[in-house]
Amino acid sequence: MALLKRARRTTTALRHRVDAELNLIPLIDILSVMVAFLLVYSTDVEVVQNTKGVEVPQSIAEVLPKQSVVVMITKDQLFVQGELVATLDEIRADRNPLIERLREVLARPMVGGDSAADAPDLTAREITLLADKSLPYDVVKKVMATCTAATYGKISLAVLEKDKPVATAKPA
Repeated sequence: MALLKRARRTTTALRHRVDAELNLIPLIDILSVMVAFLLVYSTDVEVVQNTKGVEVPQSIAEVLPKQSVVVMITKDQLFVQGELVATLDEIRADRNPLIERLREVLARPMVGGDSAADAPDLTAREITLLADKSLPYDVVKKVMATCTAATYGKISLAVLEKDKPVATAKPA
């Protein structure tokens, strides 16, 4: 008897079952808006290595740099593509006008640039220099001279885009 009641409940439940619906139209609308937003706002962004410990100066330049080898000078260390090359104390202590360890590292083929043998002329190879704005000029000059000696013809200084003032309308 209990088996008969259970079978009757199952057939009644199947008869009154409502199929569940999933409306995908609002989900598609939200995703299309998100894709459009990401496409519009991600075109002018260039990802630069982690600049923790480097306070980059500001600029109003409109031209964006190309993908290149990144040399970063923090307040106490020098990096090429994230690899530690030297400390600032070592750079200052060396009386040589070039940093030999940096020159050796730049002679290797890099991810963001070409090797010296592949580049037909000096202007084809580029470096982006990320330097803390409080660094002494002699250190930055020494790094730039070494980059030029390592056959990199274009050196770009990485800066933050300065906020542009809002134009105010003059009263008539």
